[in-house]
Amino acid sequence: MPVLNEKGHLRPAVESVLAQDLTVPFELVLALGPSTDGTTEIAHELAAADDRIVLVDNPDADIPMGLNRAIRAGTHPTVVRVDAHSELEPAYTRRALETLERTGAANVGGLMRAEGRTPFQRAVARAYNSPIGLGGGAYHGSSDEGEAESAYLGVLRRAVLEEVGLFDESIRRGEDWELNLRIRRAGYAVWFDPELSVTYWPRDSWPRLVRQFFATGRWRGELVRRFGRGNSLRFFAPPVLVLDAALSVVVALLQVTGVLTGVWALAASVVYVPLAAYAVLVLVVAAGPGGGRGWRDRVWTAAVLPTMHLAWGAGLVIGAASGAHDTVDTSRLGSRNTPLP
Repeated sequence: MPVLNEKGHLRPAVESVLAQDLTVPFELVLALGPSTDGTTEIAHELAAADDRIVLVDNPDADIPMGLNRAIRAGTHPTVVRVDAHSELEPAYTRRALETLERTGAANVGGLMRAEGRTPFQRAVARAYNSPIGLGGGAYHGSSDEGEAESAYLGVLRRAVLEEVGLFDESIRRGEDWELNLRIRRAGYAVWFDPELSVTYWPRDSWPRLVRQFFATGRWRGELVRRFGRGNSLRFFAPPVLVLDAALSVVVALLQVTGVLTGVWALAASVVYVPLAAYAVLVLVVAAGPGGGRGWRDRVWTAAVLPTMHLAWGAGLVIGAASGAHDTVDTSRLGSRNTPLP
């Protein structure tokens, strides 16, 4: 578990791991980044109370580096990736081990079941759980077991991890997708089991959500530069939306100023069609069962969906054009573009 500034989430996340229904020995390795909110003190308190908890320093704060340090510090043949913003069901690991054995896969994952405590966070959770929100990846709501492109978190065979070279420390976001790409290219299966589920608590404010999705989108753009069509087509829908929105603004200005008139103005108006279709789609989703219970929930849903899509799409356009460079997710770190305090 890589950990950074998780004061409000670390204790329940750790408790859910220690409560796993297992008859085999296990340990929980926490890779501690340079937190500034008291998270490190909580981690030491938890470790003092349970000798199954192992602490390693992750001064660079980057998730892939923390994951690799935690994996190297571990001693068992199976590696279970967990997140400080997530909580496991008691039978999660036992079921995952059974699925690894049954399928022969190298990596097994299940559903990301997003939940929220505030109206905004619940709206983000609904978007996460909707195929419209995050593009229909299996772990966002599929009920069909089978081979998958990637896995949420993941329960992995250490031998395969070591064979493919652990996580790529040059990738700050999307490191799990890239690892699973290497696993599949090495001839191993990545498996989705819908009976596995993990509770995930998404970002709880608008600025944090925007920063998270922009950083994630920019790193997806970097992955597009590196791997091209190795990326699923669904990743390209948000940037197409962003480009169409930008083109629509240009066309509108040309029409208003009289540069485009007559039949040319009419023909150029076709750029508004995708935006209008998207707006209708968002309204239909918000008004439907996935939009929440009351009108406030539905308004939040209608606002959150385009926020996620446009922030992620803008990040991907910039990342694909110029790379991700040192972009990090600052959604838990204030406004700085650095993981360090």
